[in-house]
Amino acid sequence: MRGVEYRGLARIEGPVVITQRSRDVAFNEVVAVYGRDGGRRLGRVVDLSAGYTAIQIFGSTTGLSADDSRVEFLGRPMELRVGPGLLGRVFNGLGEPIDGYGSLLSSTFLDVNGFPINPYARVYPRDFIQTGISAIDGMNTLIRGQKLPIFSGSGLPHNQLAAQIVRQARIINTGGGGNAGDGDAGNTGAGDFVIVFCAMGVKYDVARFFLTDFERSGVLANVVVFLSLADAPSLERLVAPRCALTAAEYLAYQQNKHVLVVMTDMTNYCEALREVSSIRGEVPSRKGYPGYLYSDLASLYERAGKITGSSGSITQIPILTMPNDDISHPIPDLSGYITEGQIVLDRELTQRGVYPPVAGLPSLSRLMKDGIGPGMTREDHKDLSSQLFAAYSKVKSVRNLASIIGEEELSGSDKSYLKFGETFEQDFLSQGEYENRSIEQTLDAGWKVLSRLPREELLRVDQKYLEKYLDPQRKE
Repeated sequence: MRGVEYRGLARIEGPVVITQRSRDVAFNEVVAVYGRDGGRRLGRVVDLSAGYTAIQIFGSTTGLSADDSRVEFLGRPMELRVGPGLLGRVFNGLGEPIDGYGSLLSSTFLDVNGFPINPYARVYPRDFIQTGISAIDGMNTLIRGQKLPIFSGSGLPHNQLAAQIVRQARIINTGGGGNAGDGDAGNTGAGDFVIVFCAMGVKYDVARFFLTDFERSGVLANVVVFLSLADAPSLERLVAPRCALTAAEYLAYQQNKHVLVVMTDMTNYCEALREVSSIRGEVPSRKGYPGYLYSDLASLYERAGKITGSSGSITQIPILTMPNDDISHPIPDLSGYITEGQIVLDRELTQRGVYPPVAGLPSLSRLMKDGIGPGMTREDHKDLSSQLFAAYSKVKSVRNLASIIGEEELSGSDKSYLKFGETFEQDFLSQGEYENRSIEQTLDAGWKVLSRLPREELLRVDQKYLEKYLDPQRKE
């Protein structure tokens, strides 16, 4: 029965309280727990058995007594209040406003757990999103409706990269000519392109960095921010991305906007999932993570895409830090199975002063081929990208050979590849934290670095593109 309170708890185990099961309790149902101090604590049903219900509290269980506590099952899932005033607001991980402007003036609530998208209703992603970062736009292109994670490591500049993407990301309409100009996160005209930013388990100084950067650059008015700080309860860290994706779904499918969701750090999310699983006494799988880690991550990642009947879309860039830079760790490993590629940050490039330190060879965008070319970016984009990948792969081989026999013993062709590698990293990959390159500038920079190689080495580029784009670079 709804609205009936149950007195007494069977036991209290950290943030989890166990009570006798009421009738018709549902998994993930919201529960109110009242202590003898008069305080009201919200929680969520995390486990059910024949006679008992496990409830995880959003916060501390200090002050709760097994004899005097009261439990009320509210009969509804966790919900987020949504409305036209979402943009420009800052919320905590539970979807509660923390920016001092009060609650949204809206009576619309959505279940944060979302609803599965019928695969038949999905529309294949094909439209290019410009991030202003050459390593992404030129070689690992982001497509509208795609989920493209960034694999980073401790101490690497993924926070700066995330902030730069939020500042610079835009949808362009080349009209076949490759000229940017349909607006960005700070100046979108009709405001059709917006950002949802979610930070999980971050320290206060990191949260302040993001908010200050968004305010200073003027993009905050077109961003919805969800912040779950490091001192917040683990359960809040699990709810935060679901609140962010619920806001994104409202903006995309009810307001017909194109939404880019940036989530950092998914490793903190998975650590919270492992902690909650351990408290519940579940049998651990690889490295102590629960066996359902794959399906849990999929429940977040698969909320991206485009659907029939709506002109809006959701694109995801989840950011995760690989423990010990191990790309085979369960978190990046499973994320790679679910998503359509990855952007990998390289520690060696960082140590050489390259920003952003995007590793050329491990990075991949599986949907890139369908979102570039005439009418989307530029006719030469596919050939240029393929040639840059092939040439940089040869650079890696030549560098390994040089470390064995010495650079002096290399052939003239191999030495030209060494020079190409240095130019590629310093002039193409490397750019300023506030340098926003158009797709035209990115592609032109690619041709400029390719001009370092003998023409007979450029076997992946059509002859007409060599004459149109490469020869003018050589003349300069």
